[in-house]
Amino acid sequence: MSSDRIITDKGAVPSVARQQALLTLLADEDCGVVEAIREQLTPRGRPQAWLKAHRVHPDPVIRARVRELWDAQARMDADREFLEFCAGHGEHFDLEEAVWKLAKTRNPEAPIEAYQAQLDWWAQAAEPAVELASDGGEVISALNAVLFGKQGFRGDTEHYFDPENSYLDRVIDRRRGIPITLCCLYQFVARRLGLPVVGIGMPGHFLCRYQDAQGEWLIDAFHAGRLVTRSEARQRLAHFALPDSDSAILLQPISPRRCLQRMIANVHVIYQKRRDAVESRRLQQYLVLLSR
Repeated sequence: MSSDRIITDKGAVPSVARQQALLTLLADEDCGVVEAIREQLTPRGRPQAWLKAHRVHPDPVIRARVRELWDAQARMDADREFLEFCAGHGEHFDLEEAVWKLAKTRNPEAPIEAYQAQLDWWAQAAEPAVELASDGGEVISALNAVLFGKQGFRGDTEHYFDPENSYLDRVIDRRRGIPITLCCLYQFVARRLGLPVVGIGMPGHFLCRYQDAQGEWLIDAFHAGRLVTRSEARQRLAHFALPDSDSAILLQPISPRRCLQRMIANVHVIYQKRRDAVESRRLQQYLVLLSR
């Protein structure tokens, strides 16, 4: 056995001295040296397990480069998991699960359970008023008071085309979003309360719909939960020169698969306009799969 390697059940691990030597070279100013060391540290395309502990290395250069290796691998794993999820489901699936998997492709270390707990808390905060509500309008007011009142969510009119508006973890962090992500947020909180809220994928906009035995309410989450009449929605659709029959179809609930596809298409267009080839290709592969 080599004197500078220890054999474990996970394979050969460099000695502490060897690890330090490799890390020092990883911080070298010569790009060629760094690339050669990166190849040694990522056999078969995956970073060696012992590197994980050095994501908090005291040397900022070493710390940054080790994290680059792990972040790249984590994103690859998240990409694969997301693609497998999409390939394994048809038109209908758990949209919230899909949205969190999409968020992980951008930020693999996003604390999803913590974000889910926040949704739980907001549902619990709205529950007393929802239980006392006499109709859909009061139910919506109860949700609006929590999400757009106390929590301060609103449409991002200043930086509408910021990619972060398309990832739910960042929408929650920033309390800003675009119509489709804010509607998803609204649906996910409503679902925790057993409320029949669905997404309506209009062209150029996105709404939520609450419907019960008493009637129907269309909700504009981008504008603080403002109620929209069906007549107003049809007027908006009229700008697209659509026949009345098409308008009726476009005011029907959108499937989870088409909602997810539309969410990704939004951010894909942003990266295309920014000429970001890497992100554009990554998102394009999702769209190709979801279009099947």
